[in-house]
Amino acid sequence: MHTFWQDPLRGDTARTAAWARHKEQGSADTALSRQRFSVAGEPRERQLPAWRDRLAGMLEVPVAPAQIAGGFHAELDTYVLPDIVYLDSRTGPTMLQRSAQKIAADDMRDYCFHVLMEGIAETETGTAQRRPITQFVPGILALDMGRPMTMRRPTRTRTLAFFLPRAVVEAAIPQAESLHGKVVGYAAPSTRQLRAHLQDMCDALPAMSDTEASRALHVAAELILAAFRKAASQSHSPRGAARAAMLGRIKHYIDAHLHSQELVPENILGRFPLARATLYRLFEAEGGLHAYIRNCRLRQAADELAGSRSGAIGELGGRLGFNYAADFTRAFRRAYGVAPQEFRASQSRWLEQRCE
Repeated sequence: MHTFWQDPLRGDTARTAAWARHKEQGSADTALSRQRFSVAGEPRERQLPAWRDRLAGMLEVPVAPAQIAGGFHAELDTYVLPDIVYLDSRTGPTMLQRSAQKIAADDMRDYCFHVLMEGIAETETGTAQRRPITQFVPGILALDMGRPMTMRRPTRTRTLAFFLPRAVVEAAIPQAESLHGKVVGYAAPSTRQLRAHLQDMCDALPAMSDTEASRALHVAAELILAAFRKAASQSHSPRGAARAAMLGRIKHYIDAHLHSQELVPENILGRFPLARATLYRLFEAEGGLHAYIRNCRLRQAADELAGSRSGAIGELGGRLGFNYAADFTRAFRRAYGVAPQEFRASQSRWLEQRCE
């Protein structure tokens, strides 16, 4: 099966050179290939296997018998430039993997920048993180395709993925080897332009000319690299390292007190030697301290819902700091796209399918 990563013309050296030409000339290469794929025309029992086969050149898609019988929804738009591969996928619940065995068997070593537009994605990268990286807050996840990862999408999702040559990313971002599993959010002023560009681009791209599409994709890629470069430079400076260490300590404290009604700024300030303004600045990239605590509590709620098939939703919300069940349901729906009851039901179905 042909894949754009197995094509010798798409080798890292050639793609890096194409990127350099684009940067030098100040104009985008218009040698653009477009592909559209859908499983809609397949019999129900062939839909998920057809999706698995389509992704076989880069990812593994575990398939359970019950998933095959139920049919599957998947659409994929692919744009291939000499130096960028861009995917826009819309799928039902699924799992994607890059195992050590898969990595050893291919030569794909791009960096992938994963943008969640709709739904939920939880990604394990084998790093020291205690939890999977959960993309329910808008942001961009960096993945090194030369390292293992497992991505679980328990709901319908729409995702954008930018695959950039390894040499390009490593030339643009200090210590790029530490990117795997890192997320840059849109809350900081420097990334708001990126979010607006991605939102405008993803729906308009099919109607654009090759020249317009190539330009839009290059702008998006450069904005993504700039966002991660800024985040990396801040975290690796002496001051940035100190801020990151303090931020890590506060996040650990928040994580350990999610069920406490005393988890408020005043008590955090009493625990750590910070001015209030400094505390709030530390969490600017997370959308603010209150938003960070709320999102952590919602993630904890999702974990508890996935692990239990019973229990009152309102009681769970109350334990996590929501005064009213309706407030909890609204906040959960905004974060995950579904109500808590629907989320718990979808997790139960997912587990049943995986066990069959």
